[in-house]
Amino acid sequence: MAHALRPVGPDFVEAAPVRLVFARQVAAAPEAVFRSLAEDPAGWSEWFPGVASVRSAGGGRQVRLRGGGRFEESVVAAKAPELYAYRVDVTNMPGARAWVEEWRLAPAGTGARVQMTFALDGTAAFRLLWTLARPGVGRAFRGAVARLDRRLG
Repeated sequence: MAHALRPVGPDFVEAAPVRLVFARQVAAAPEAVFRSLAEDPAGWSEWFPGVASVRSAGGGRQVRLRGGGRFEESVVAAKAPELYAYRVDVTNMPGARAWVEEWRLAPAGTGARVQMTFALDGTAAFRLLWTLARPGVGRAFRGAVARLDRRLG
């Protein structure tokens, strides 16, 4: 059953009770990575294996994960080429109360440093689950960004 989450802004990234932060350097330029994140929602399923589909919807996106997770998201920050962030407004994930995902891009050598932050709040069980899932989420992030880099190369 889908439920609405608390509407939070980009500042929630620093204030969230659970923060998962991952980073990786890629050969692609920040501008190319930003375009993939912000302007090619359908392409996400080609480089992020857990994503079944993403499509633009109004000022946001509708996301379906493999395994049945669903999200309706609103973009809360888009500053090319260094910042792209979105808030989950509605999800079928039990226990979620507030959720922002932020991508920060910075020049690094001839490529970019890609940092993603999951900022989350929810029930105690939800927070514990995400804390325990940190290693797996980190592996998924690193693999997805490596595939994105190959796609952009």
